Amino acid sequence: MKLSVVIIAKNAQDFITDAIISVKHIADEIIVIDNESADKTKTIAEKEGAKVFPVRTLSFAELRNVGLEKAKGEWILYIDSDERVTKELAVSIKECIIREENKFSAYKLKRKNFYFGAYAWPTIEKLERLFKRNTLRQWYGTLHESPIVDGELSEINGFLLHYTHRDLTQMLEKTIEWSKTEAELRVKAGHPAMKWWRFPRVMLTAFFDSYVKQGGWKVGTPGFIEAMYQAYSMFITYARLWEMQQGKPTGRV
Repeated sequence: MKLSVVIIAKNAQDFITDAIISVKHIADEIIVIDNESADKTKTIAEKEGAKVFPVRTLSFAELRNVGLEKAKGEWILYIDSDERVTKELAVSIKECIIREENKFSAYKLKRKNFYFGAYAWPTIEKLERLFKRNTLRQWYGTLHESPIVDGELSEINGFLLHYTHRDLTQMLEKTIEWSKTEAELRVKAGHPAMKWWRFPRVMLTAFFDSYVKQGGWKVGTPGFIEAMYQAYSMFITYARLWEMQQGKPTGRV
């Protein structure tokens, strides 16, 4: 078996089909790691021919490590349920995995982000997502996970398309869900006590990074909304941190 595709999913019934279809023609097996979905993600994925493994965790590294454990291919490609492999990227992946003399253990994929379903972000990310299975040791990190790989790394042609932040409801739900984990990580890291002046500082930093550094201003109104959302998300995360530092129980916002 040459290529296993591992798809991380949660409540993805509206877009898991497109993710699977985008890799069907290059994958020898498709594995969906379903993080406690409450919708029809599992049923739809199985109908599309994927093997589904339920996992309950707040750690993205653990989700990817379960995929590593279940995959049987010589190579593993990781995507998320809101990502799509383009035809050009699929061709590049096939060329890499069939190459007899391949000195590289992993490849970075170029990812284009789309907000509100259609607006392309100017910044292109580069993420390690394609691995020789026997060189990938593990993933680490609860939210911002990273791989540990033996061997050399290269980059691959083509784009991975990421349809993130589809609407305001989904964005707000994401902040509510993950802000507590983000705050807990800061508590464990010994973050200084939250004072009022820290809030505008982290919010302005988030806004500046999204709107200026990443070029959100080039996208127009959606770029401004996204930058404001990033500032709001930081506010909620640090408000939860303040709450934890006061010894108060944290529930839903």
